[in-house]
This record gives sequence, C-alpha cells and structure tokens, in this order.
Amino acid sequence: MRDAINVKELRASLPAVVRRVRGGERITVLYRSRPAFRIVPVEDSDRGDGALDADTLFRAGAVGRSSDGRSAAEHDDLLYRA
Repeated sequence: MRDAINVKELRASLPAVVRRVRGGERITVLYRSRPAFRIVPVEDSDRGDGALDADTLFRAGAVGRSSDGRSAAEHDDLLYRA
C-alpha cells in the first residue's frame, strides 16, 4: 500500500509511522505539498523504483492554493518554526 503524509503529520505521529513501515507500508512524505522522500521497510531499501521523472506522484503539482495570500515558505515558517 502506498500512502502520503505531510511533514507535520510525520513529526506528530512518528511512532505510528514506524509501526506502519515495519508492517510493510511505503510512505511518501510531502514537503510544501510536493513529494520529498519515501520511508520504506529496510528490506525494500535496496530496491529502486526507477527514475523519478516517470513517477506521477513526483511530477504532481501543489495540492492547493493559499487563501490568505502567503507563500508556501511563509506557511512553512508559521507551521514548522523551531
């Protein structure tokens, strides 16, 4: 099963994500509404998925538009500021 989560969800639910991946799931992590990386079980880590250019998820555009006029970088700063 393939699934996608955003960075905020990854941070909030890391133990659950680890359990899912240990159970065989492959999870794509989105950053600024775009695929950034995948978390895969150790057994799958040596297996490549092919060129990213052929991956429709990698080529996907942003999921939505801001209704407040802020840029993605400004939203990231608000959400993930340390």
